[in-house]
Amino acid sequence: VQLQASGGGLVQAGGSLRVSCPASGRTVSSYTMGWFRQVPGKEREFVAAIRWGDGSTAYADSVKGRFTISRGNAKNTVFLQMNNLKSEDTAVYYCAARPGAALAQRRGFYDYWGQGTQLTVSS
Repeated sequence: VQLQASGGGLVQAGGSLRVSCPASGRTVSSYTMGWFRQVPGKEREFVAAIRWGDGSTAYADSVKGRFTISRGNAKNTVFLQMNNLKSEDTAVYYCAARPGAALAQRRGFYDYWGQGTQLTVSS
């Protein structure tokens, strides 16, 4: 599975942004897709995950109520809608994929990764 995250940018605090990640190479209908983020000097942390089959989702506590993960069957794309952005959301955002239905929140469970897309939130 090849993943290509895009859509990052510079946003003011309180603003919104949507990042996307099309998957290619194989169908992801039986996969779980995730978003992670990383800032320099820190571990890559879980943000959100979605089970492709039924759309079930999981979120990190830090983004609940502000971020929404979704999937679009056309082009096998996973999205992350980010609202009410805060300066602490500034990071490189990565999409990831793993076979199976578990809404894994640990990076080690994901087999495929895209390159990151930078989000910078200015205060």
